[in-house]
Amino acid sequence: MEYLLLGFFTGLSLILAIGAQNIFVIEQGLKKQHIFLVCLVCSISDLILIFLGIFLFHYFIQFFSPKIELIFNILLVIFLIHFIYLKIKFFNSKVNFNNEVQNISKFKIFLKTLGFTYLNPHVYSDTVFFLGNFSKNFIFFQKILFGLGASITSFIFFFIIGYLSKYLSQYAQSIKVWKIINIFIISFMSLLIVYVMMEIIN
Repeated sequence: MEYLLLGFFTGLSLILAIGAQNIFVIEQGLKKQHIFLVCLVCSISDLILIFLGIFLFHYFIQFFSPKIELIFNILLVIFLIHFIYLKIKFFNSKVNFNNEVQNISKFKIFLKTLGFTYLNPHVYSDTVFFLGNFSKNFIFFQKILFGLGASITSFIFFFIIGYLSKYLSQYAQSIKVWKIINIFIISFMSLLIVYVMMEIIN
């Protein structure tokens, strides 16, 4: 259960970082355009990429030498530090949404959602690289729980922001709210850096 919760909160700290994909989902919620389809595609895509990363690191790690594993851990720490740096850099940023309503077909929305998901490099860095690398030393069953926890986060998050965005948009654009969210993200990611650094030292 602890690995399920670890995956949930790790996934939450990553997905809360506002990005192109999240903005797109919120926009579709505000426009009331095929919200279920958009949320479903984003959630299933995250699940696929999360487990792709976990299994890649699970099978590939067997061929790692200690030096290669050390390099990956160092890269992970660098990624986390850069992630936190960006959160601090844009700490006072305000999110703006385009509320222009357009008639668009379900197929076009589907393709657009795929574009925002699979053409976004941050999706791969967060799911495949970060979550896969972070869970590489877990035993197989722990990896499954960790992946399920992170995937549950995606399903809950995307459907919440999709269906409640029209009610929450006035609050979501508040700098004060995003400061609170960013403080949570920065704090949790800092703890993850300590965790990885302990692995490097040991």
